[in-house]
Amino acid sequence: MTLLGLHILDVIVILVYVVVILWIGHRVGKNTEDTGDFYLAGRKLGKVYQFFLNFGCSTNADQAVAVSREIYRQGIGGMWIQYLVLFLTPFYWFTTYFFRRVRLTTIGDYFTERFDSRMLGGSYAIFILLISIIGGGVGFMVAGKTFMAVTPKTMEECTAAERASILEFQEYRALIDLQEEGLSTTDQIRYEELNEKNKRGELSSFASHTDPVVFYIVFALIVGIYTMLGGFRAAAITDSIQGVLIVIFSFILIPLGLSKIGGFSGLHAAVPDYMFDLFGSGALSDYGWYTILAMVIANLVSIVAVSTGMQTSGSAKDEMTARVGMIGGMYFKRVIMIFWALAGLLAIGLYAGQLHDPDLIWGFMTRDLLIPGAIGLMLVGILAANMSSLDAASVSYSALFIRNLYEPLRPGRSDKHYLAVGRIAIGATLLGGLLVAVLVDDLLELFKYAISIPAIFGASIWLGFIWRRVSKQAVAIQVVICIVIYALIPNIFTSLNATKYSERLLIETHARTVVVEAEALQEDVDEGRARRLGEIITKEHLIEPAGVFFEQVARIDPEDPDSPKVGLGRFNAELWVISWFGVDFQNAPRSWLIASRFLFDALFPFLLLFLISFLTVPVAGEKLDRFFAKMHTPVQPTPEEEEAALEAAYRDPGQYEEQKMFPGSDWELLKWTKMDYLGFFGSWALVGVIILLLWLMVSIR
Repeated sequence: MTLLGLHILDVIVILVYVVVILWIGHRVGKNTEDTGDFYLAGRKLGKVYQFFLNFGCSTNADQAVAVSREIYRQGIGGMWIQYLVLFLTPFYWFTTYFFRRVRLTTIGDYFTERFDSRMLGGSYAIFILLISIIGGGVGFMVAGKTFMAVTPKTMEECTAAERASILEFQEYRALIDLQEEGLSTTDQIRYEELNEKNKRGELSSFASHTDPVVFYIVFALIVGIYTMLGGFRAAAITDSIQGVLIVIFSFILIPLGLSKIGGFSGLHAAVPDYMFDLFGSGALSDYGWYTILAMVIANLVSIVAVSTGMQTSGSAKDEMTARVGMIGGMYFKRVIMIFWALAGLLAIGLYAGQLHDPDLIWGFMTRDLLIPGAIGLMLVGILAANMSSLDAASVSYSALFIRNLYEPLRPGRSDKHYLAVGRIAIGATLLGGLLVAVLVDDLLELFKYAISIPAIFGASIWLGFIWRRVSKQAVAIQVVICIVIYALIPNIFTSLNATKYSERLLIETHARTVVVEAEALQEDVDEGRARRLGEIITKEHLIEPAGVFFEQVARIDPEDPDSPKVGLGRFNAELWVISWFGVDFQNAPRSWLIASRFLFDALFPFLLLFLISFLTVPVAGEKLDRFFAKMHTPVQPTPEEEEAALEAAYRDPGQYEEQKMFPGSDWELLKWTKMDYLGFFGSWALVGVIILLLWLMVSIR
């Protein structure tokens, strides 16, 4: 018995999960009395809840899908679209410390207090609330695409248009397989036509019973109800349950996939060996070592601007609890990601070329490998992973709206009033994410967008914590300039005919043929290109032209080889700005384009901040003294001790001068303690351990 393509056992598993989550939200909501409880769980969470809260907030099903889809496209090097966060983890030892020491509710509060500017606090809130719909859209999209993949229609159930799209996709894949042997003139013309259609998203490998819009609405209602009832405490409690489910969904496919492909030896026989190269190849992959480095730097700038950071750290009972919970949760996620990577490699070996959309891999594997009941458990795990991020994020966005926008305009209202408005704000942010999921179809582009955009505010947060000289005028000017380059131009240029049809902006990299040595696969032996499995042979790979300024450049009419071209996808304004200085990207591999974009995103804001700060007036000295006195005062065990310690620091802010690395300067970096050294360098040791585990995983034969 099935319901919309799902076995009744799977439906029951999903319904039980939904009922339990809603019940928890209802129970916790009864004990939520004020905004302190709702937004920060009363600053009372211990190490266990902090562990699961940080693990849940940072672990989304969309990340698992992003890792597997990029590995499916690029080989193991594609995992760095998400795994680059591994190299950021040691820095959380200090960002968590900053966020707990500052004793604020939102990052908007930080801008208001550090720069003595309600305008900057409100601007950050508006910016993040607008950007939040992207993160919400990613969560909706991944869950929706996975449900679509596990509820496929038969060809008989498809409409005529769906059948035509599926048949054309199958023809397109067959022509790709024939390319190495050479295509006839007729086949080459047909291939180019279908390739243009594929760029435009007009080819599909299947059709689904799941209507994504209906799914998004139901999903938003479930998350909205339990989060609006219980706030951050409900998020923390449900995340502890969802953390277990995330582990299940991350592991469940691996043994079955390995069994089907013939173990690790079968995996290496089915997947080209260059796809096991951890750091990719700049010639064959989008992720050379320099690309990964550039993305790490951009993400390092951005991590402090993620709105949930202040609240996850601020909800801990003290700074050491916050640090241990953050590092523990983050490293547990890094280990789980190794299994996501293995799932991506299995997908190459099992399904290479069978899907029109790599975002569907996880759902396709679920439907193919699991039995009824287990499919429901997988879908629950995916729901849990997305809910565990959406719930905390939506509470964070609500806090930003209340603290930095609504309350300054409507001061003096009761906590009950602010709670009611905050709950409405949660619903509004979820609705925004729903709309993004409906309008945007490329998950990878949303990820790349999410990496770079927070750097607009991230640079000023980093500098504001450690350098007294950075001014509010510098922050305001830098933010405006970066918003224009990072956000406005990329979106405006994709909608203007004058730009998306401009030949000057439609330049592409040159097509290249790359010859690589690789171990022969079973298909090479079967087709006579090698005498035995594992023999070293040479293979030619055609690297198609890639858009430089636009993500895709395609013909307007796929059936006409002389048709004019149009720019599709994001406009890379960063590369456009760099080109003003005579840099020619047409001879560069795509990996260099990506690296250049992210390096610009990371470094340009700091350049502006330093230049403008030296030309403008910093915040008044007494306000800065008070801010940094609080920053240097350890969190105390009781409210009474907290109040006394802060009052003493405010009376004598100079008491911490000798503890600074550079006494008498504008740099507010304190000398490291023994715990700082242990935490930071111990975290780097764990990075090494995880890379070793990853290397061992790809080396097993």
